Amino acid sequence: MRLLMLGGTEFVGRAVVEEALGRGWDVTVFHRGRHEAPPGARSLLGDRTAPGGLAPLADDPGEWDVVVDTWSAAPRAVRDAARLLRGRARRYVYVSSRSVYAWAPPAGYGEDAPVVEGASADAEQTDYARDKRGGELAVLDAFGEDRSVLVRAGLILGPYENIGRLPWWLGRTARGGPVLAPGPRELPLQYVDVRDLAGWILLAAERELSGPYNVTSPQGHTTMGELLDTCVRVTGGGAALRWTAPEVILDAGVQPWTELPVWVPPGSDLHDALHSADVSRAVEDGLACRPVEETVADTWQWLQDIGGVVPQRPDRPRSGLDPEVEAKVLANGAGV
Repeated sequence: MRLLMLGGTEFVGRAVVEEALGRGWDVTVFHRGRHEAPPGARSLLGDRTAPGGLAPLADDPGEWDVVVDTWSAAPRAVRDAARLLRGRARRYVYVSSRSVYAWAPPAGYGEDAPVVEGASADAEQTDYARDKRGGELAVLDAFGEDRSVLVRAGLILGPYENIGRLPWWLGRTARGGPVLAPGPRELPLQYVDVRDLAGWILLAAERELSGPYNVTSPQGHTTMGELLDTCVRVTGGGAALRWTAPEVILDAGVQPWTELPVWVPPGSDLHDALHSADVSRAVEDGLACRPVEETVADTWQWLQDIGGVVPQRPDRPRSGLDPEVEAKVLANGAGV
């Protein structure tokens, strides 16, 4: 198989490239040169956001079985790439997001749930949901429904994460001491390991799948308790989890998802949207999810390998709770 990866040097794109190389695929990575492409991939340097930035790709004689694109800013960048490649690639896989669904999707929503309005393939950057939906529309316009796959991912964890969610919990438990653990322990979580996402993307290309897919683990693949217990065990920092009721955390003004990554209170619209999608279509078409222990342990090992300094995307807010805020909530009697 011949893969053209647009990006491919960080997080999801890098995982896709490494998985493809591991399978013996022929891989071309089109990127800006800010980071090295994985060894074994052929690099084409260009900036899709700059005038004429696609020229190196236009001038290259290559043809591909599949293009994979993770773009999340102005949809017109997806539009321009997809139009350029529609005669040179068999299939276009766009890594979209479950954020494209109109707010608030009900628990158990599938791929037929309503999507946001006002998105356009020709748009400049607006907001994340409409940018991702605009990217979907751009791919559909160039490749049609039969030759495109819309991968509506949710929470993505694992090695190379440059958002800082799981790395923050690992760093926090490694520091030890009492840790504000947002309850309940049995709160079901839904996420996908980036390597499982990458493997399914390549599987979709091989099987010539098409259409939209919610691609995260089945509901309750793990729980908040299992995730944090594993972080404590893997890091060996001697952290003491202080499980705290959701209402106590919210009353203290602590923000779910951002200040306490991954966690959102049960029964909320946010939990239904982030942790309770129907992923049966992807599972039926080959999605397999590794245990949480493997995701946590491998992410911790990767952090050690890079010296513990977590890479951070400049266009995403930093995750995590200020230590002073955590100490104040704990001092007020939170946790057991």
